[in-house]
Amino acid sequence: MSTCKLPQDFFFGAAMSGPQTEGAWQRYGKVENIWDTWSNERIEDFHDRVGSYAGNDFTARHEEDFGTLRKLGLTSWRTSIQWSRLMNADGCLNEEGARYYHTIFAAAAEAGLTTFVNLYHFDMPTYLFRRGGWENREVVEAFANFAHAAFDEFGSEVSYWFTFNEPIVEPQQRYTAGCWYPFVRDFSRARTVQYNISIAHSLAVGAFRAAKAAGVMRPDARIGLINCFTPPYTRENPSAADLEAVRMADGIDNRWWLDLVTKGSLPADVLETLESRGVVLPRRPGDDEILSRGTVDWIGFNYYHPERVQAPASDTDESGNPVFADEYVWPDAVMNESRGWEVYPKGIYDFAMTMRDDYPDLEWYVSENGIGIEGEDAFKDADGTIQDDYRIDFVRQHLQWIARAIEDGAKCRGYHYWGVIDCWSWNNAYKNRYGFVEVNLADGYNRRLKKSAEWLLRTAASHEVE
Repeated sequence: MSTCKLPQDFFFGAAMSGPQTEGAWQRYGKVENIWDTWSNERIEDFHDRVGSYAGNDFTARHEEDFGTLRKLGLTSWRTSIQWSRLMNADGCLNEEGARYYHTIFAAAAEAGLTTFVNLYHFDMPTYLFRRGGWENREVVEAFANFAHAAFDEFGSEVSYWFTFNEPIVEPQQRYTAGCWYPFVRDFSRARTVQYNISIAHSLAVGAFRAAKAAGVMRPDARIGLINCFTPPYTRENPSAADLEAVRMADGIDNRWWLDLVTKGSLPADVLETLESRGVVLPRRPGDDEILSRGTVDWIGFNYYHPERVQAPASDTDESGNPVFADEYVWPDAVMNESRGWEVYPKGIYDFAMTMRDDYPDLEWYVSENGIGIEGEDAFKDADGTIQDDYRIDFVRQHLQWIARAIEDGAKCRGYHYWGVIDCWSWNNAYKNRYGFVEVNLADGYNRRLKKSAEWLLRTAASHEVE
């Protein structure tokens, strides 16, 4: 593609999260969350034994970081309020934690940054996780209480709210693949978690609407949901069974959330197939009415890779869990070997066209997109600057497809890169670096611009993608 232009009102910003940046894990009244617990119990599970404790030292450096974002031409940033910092173990507001976030949001405003707030980024308080986590409807109610408190406390400061980041991930990572604490591999339990998160989202949206009607929120306040949508593909000349695999993979990972936020219901065909395979969801009387509250003002689209599937070789796995699709390895795939993910920029365009055609009234923005590379020190020049041309190329290609999608009618309003400043990334810790800004762990978390930072500034300033 040649040089293209993005609309002037298209915004550029930075995607972050509380547990991956804040650190200060035992300060400001914060209670233990599930990442702290895993770090305490099995630090060897984390790359280089770097647990959840420090984030990227954002708490101490937030003014510096906000200044850096502005110098890079960015005008907005997204973070999350940590449930474990805002609420105490009795489910009441932690005043010290509230003051912490007031300070952060005020500093962002002073720097000229618009704040987007997400309520949940995989970081449940441990005391609630030990009561069953998302498998327990009492925890769903506790989340609604947390949402109420956040809206009441910060409604006059923040306009852009989101209930969940990537609500499909915990069902996948904690309960299906079993690679996150507590390492469960049970498809039915995963769907229970997914269903209850859907109820939690809907209760939070209902709380937002009530708070706005009561004048608690800013008049321009909007509510949304962020998910890592994965455009689905299968092999050429697919069989009926391959197409069925696409239907269910897409239905569980993508359409489930898109139907929830646009229709206030879950896709009937997916629920019917799940029930036919013995997956019983924990439905209660009145749930349909709760789900109907789940429609949003807009959504965030986290895009890292597509989903390529084919008909499963077996209906069940070795543990007796139902299998609806197997991975299809596309022979032409370009891989990011550091992360093990396919790099397919056109997927962002294909999702945009799905949104335009199937959900035409819903605005959205790219809420995360980025490339994580292991061993970036190998790309340092004689002056110590990381020459990350691969990052420039990655973002350029994705922005070019976004520009084309907008020309073709997509309602894409902006782009947040993950993470502009290197940050801690779950049990991968700092294995893969995503930033335009390096964080040097051996030098007290000091920051240094990478080569790509200059390119980002030019692009954000001009809205031209070269």
